[in-house]
Amino acid sequence: MATATAQREKEAAEFAKLKAESSADLDAVTKAIAAVEKGMAGGFLQTTAASHLRDMSLRMDMSGVDRDMLVSFLSGSSNQANGYAPASAEIVGILKQMKDTMEKDLEELKAQEATAAQDFEGMKAAKEKEIAAATQAIEEKTKRTGEVAVEIVNLKEDLEDTQEDLAKDSKFLADLEKNCVIKAKEWEEIKKMRSEELIAIQDTIKILNDDDALELFKKAVPSASSLLQVEVSTREVAQKAFQILHSGKHRRKNVNIDLISLALRSKKVDMTKVITMIDEMVALSAKQQVEDDAKKEYCLAQIDQTEDKIKEIELSISDLEKVIDETEGTITTLGEEIKVLGEEIVELDKSVASATFQRKEEHEDFVNTRAANNAVVGIIEFAKNRLNKFYNPKLYKPPPKRELSEEERITLNMGGTLAPTNPPGGIAGTGISLAQADTDDVQQDDDQDAPAPPPETPGAYKKKGEESGGVIAMMDMMKADVEKETQELEFQEKDSQEEYEEMMADASAKRAANTKSIDEKSGVKAELEAQLITSKDDKLAAGKELMATKQYLGEVHDDCDWLLENYDARKEARANEVEAMKKAKAVLAGADYSLVQTSRRLTLQRS
Repeated sequence: MATATAQREKEAAEFAKLKAESSADLDAVTKAIAAVEKGMAGGFLQTTAASHLRDMSLRMDMSGVDRDMLVSFLSGSSNQANGYAPASAEIVGILKQMKDTMEKDLEELKAQEATAAQDFEGMKAAKEKEIAAATQAIEEKTKRTGEVAVEIVNLKEDLEDTQEDLAKDSKFLADLEKNCVIKAKEWEEIKKMRSEELIAIQDTIKILNDDDALELFKKAVPSASSLLQVEVSTREVAQKAFQILHSGKHRRKNVNIDLISLALRSKKVDMTKVITMIDEMVALSAKQQVEDDAKKEYCLAQIDQTEDKIKEIELSISDLEKVIDETEGTITTLGEEIKVLGEEIVELDKSVASATFQRKEEHEDFVNTRAANNAVVGIIEFAKNRLNKFYNPKLYKPPPKRELSEEERITLNMGGTLAPTNPPGGIAGTGISLAQADTDDVQQDDDQDAPAPPPETPGAYKKKGEESGGVIAMMDMMKADVEKETQELEFQEKDSQEEYEEMMADASAKRAANTKSIDEKSGVKAELEAQLITSKDDKLAAGKELMATKQYLGEVHDDCDWLLENYDARKEARANEVEAMKKAKAVLAGADYSLVQTSRRLTLQRS
């Protein structure tokens, strides 16, 4: 744009200069026409406009006759001295013709300037549009770069957090597997000891429930009935705790509660262990609820972030599609413009070739005609000189003396003779005189028997000077006509050649401008095609990213939907379970206390 602007300013300055000169010339011619038409030519010749017009008469293209007449009019002094003034009508005609030519040239100059200014504005608008598009693309890509950088940082933090969670989970899994092995061994030992304990208890109960043993206890130990009553109360407490645990409206399947229920339904209930199990279950439920709360918050955050990211990617894809459509449209337009410019160049080349062929033919005709006219003038001059030799010897111009060569001079100096010179050929160089032609025309009649009487003898010969003057004047008129025709042909040839050269210059400039425009548009088209490929690659990458993000969102839904849908129900059920376990613990704690008191009383009685 800077180069084009400098060139445009230079062209505008040249146009302003040429316009000012043309306006000054037109002003001078206009004033001259007005002065001549009003009969004030004498006053006009004293003005600066007349001086300007004199300069114009010397540099403008016009016929020699018109220039001589115009110069004679502008000189003024010689005309007044001789008492002669050129015909005003002819001067006005010449001036008006000059004015029409200058006005036409000025209009063409203005049209060229308008065309150049319009082309410059079109190019400037196209360049500004390209700059705006490139600037917008830079801003969008810069913004996208910043967003992607932030997104990368967030993803790296998420990756670090996930890796830390994975390490913790892996460690927890390893510890859990290790503890499970230990607990499994302990559970096997517990089952074994519990079986042995149950066998011992059953054997003890069998012994104690024997009828003979009961009778003996009644006699020996009056408080034995209290021991039985305590056993019945413990069963009732366990049964009540079992009912509390299974009385929830939203009772869900829970292995730990089933274990507590199994322990409560065993024949030998260890209340301390059951209470410990309940405490552990309450703590485990609280922990599970915290985990559910954390996972719910995580799921909601991940779903929200992923959906926002999907919207951003879809918006970016939409923007890229718009950019791709605009770029493809611009590329198509540039291709059509380049095609039109190429067709214009082809047509221009055809026009140049046709004009060149026509100019060659016109020039050949001019050369042949001028040669013929020059030959005619030469013949007339030769004939005129020949007449002057006879009628006007003073005006006769003898042929130039023959210049001898070095050999011929040596021959003459040594007393030799030169070879006769061959007479010149052609019409103008034959040397045949009128007397010879008349002699050739005389015929003798040998067939007559006797000669006729001789005619009357003319008087003394007299040269016909006046008649020869008329012939010579006629030859001069013929020569003047031929020379005038030759001069007109030369002016026409000059005008035609200048028009041809101007047309060739305009065609060359137009072709150069079209070629330059094609190069510029081809460069812009290549850049847009590269930009189009980049935009399509960005769109493809964004599409893959969108697909991966949607897949990740699906995985998040697979992992979180069940929890989100059942969160409230699980929370309520867990709260009911905790409440039931706390009530069962309260019941068991009371039963345990009475059992301890009873055992203490039994111990005191036995002591």
